[in-house]
Amino acid sequence: MLAGPGFFGGLFELKELEQPVLVSSVDGVGTKLKIASALGRHDTIGIDLVNHCVNDILTSGAEPLFFLDYIATGKLVPEQIAAIVQGLSQACQKIGCALIGGETAEMPGLYTGEDYDLVGFIIGIIEKKKMITGKTIAIGDVIIGLASSGLHTNGYSLVRKVFSSDQLKKHYPELGRTLGKELLEPHRCYYNELKPLLPFIKGIAHITGGGLIGNVPRILPQGVTAKFHSETWTVPPIFELIKQRGNVTQEEMYQVFNMGIGMVVICSPENANQISQSLPKAKAIGEVVELAGEARVII
Repeated sequence: MLAGPGFFGGLFELKELEQPVLVSSVDGVGTKLKIASALGRHDTIGIDLVNHCVNDILTSGAEPLFFLDYIATGKLVPEQIAAIVQGLSQACQKIGCALIGGETAEMPGLYTGEDYDLVGFIIGIIEKKKMITGKTIAIGDVIIGLASSGLHTNGYSLVRKVFSSDQLKKHYPELGRTLGKELLEPHRCYYNELKPLLPFIKGIAHITGGGLIGNVPRILPQGVTAKFHSETWTVPPIFELIKQRGNVTQEEMYQVFNMGIGMVVICSPENANQISQSLPKAKAIGEVVELAGEARVII
């Protein structure tokens, strides 16, 4: 960063690359904010936002450069804003990303009381020849799954229909903690552990809204599909609890939630062992198979 707080624009000096490609993403936290507000805890929401955005640009192999946030609220509560920014800063520091600026807007005409929305913008960079695009993915390649830390930042509208606010402080034995603490578990960031392995990876899919079914096809070339073996990983108890209490079908569960897999990595069989050894908790959960027509996944 070239300038501190007070300037009208954030300044960041780019490092020199032969063919630099800027990679950007913008996202929000969704209705997970309602859970945070109901519990009066706002220090993890910023972590969710940064990690979600970092994971999005990581799918191309990009290194995060800087991050900006936008907070809009009906009533400005300094302690609440401080907690949010604390989470933003903490997450940025862990991956060496500059929290370069932000905007806080108080708009009582649009937001009621202390309701607020939170949006993040990230800019990353990558050498063009090192970009991960998925174009080289081929039949026989191995699909490796990295575990999620829970729901991450997706599916909370459905969750809020299944559980009422007064259930958030209830302790569930299958979760080992209260429902509220489980639902506020921060979105996991995969940047630091995947960064040294990027040269061995053909494709990366961030499993967000749409689940494995909706996100993996985004990186697959024509003529192939992903075949997953659901018995190879353990679905966390929170998802089974949602399914049972909400009478949600298995198909809908896999379309809405990550079901315990937060990031998918695709590599050649030759590189699968090296990646698995470097990521002890990662598991081979499927393979790339032939498919005529539009790319889809098989579970």
